[in-house]
Amino acid sequence: MHEGGAILQTREEALEARGYSIDDVPKPNDVFAAVVEHGGVAYLSGIVPISGGHVVSRGKVPSEVPLDDAIEAAELCAANLLRVFARDIGPLSRIRRVIKVTGYVNCDPDFTEAHQVIHGASRLLVDVLGEAGRHARAALGMAGLPLGASVEVEMLVAVE
Repeated sequence: MHEGGAILQTREEALEARGYSIDDVPKPNDVFAAVVEHGGVAYLSGIVPISGGHVVSRGKVPSEVPLDDAIEAAELCAANLLRVFARDIGPLSRIRRVIKVTGYVNCDPDFTEAHQVIHGASRLLVDVLGEAGRHARAALGMAGLPLGASVEVEMLVAVE
């Protein structure tokens, strides 16, 4: 595609350009759905920073996982959510708008920068989806997360 002489990427190409292969999608769970589409909304279950089938960021932020690494982990979570959408719903062009993102940070009790961590997820969504990636958001500090992950992110998406 071209617009004003510039070559536009598909959303999948934009994701891949950020270093996230569309094919490195986490395996589906046999107990619950990774995504449920209902009434024009896709509800994407929380996902941790998994790459190549393994959790790549474990521990408490910032004592065990530095802030910058946690931000990257949140970005990976968002990439995984997009990959799950592509696998289970269809092309990323079907995303009309990201409605809401909720991010959970496995953190030390006195850590007050959960919002900074979840900025990693938010930035990736805007970079890949453009204005459709802007969303409402919550960022919460937690005492622990599944598999000891440093971050977990979930989202709601309006679907075409």
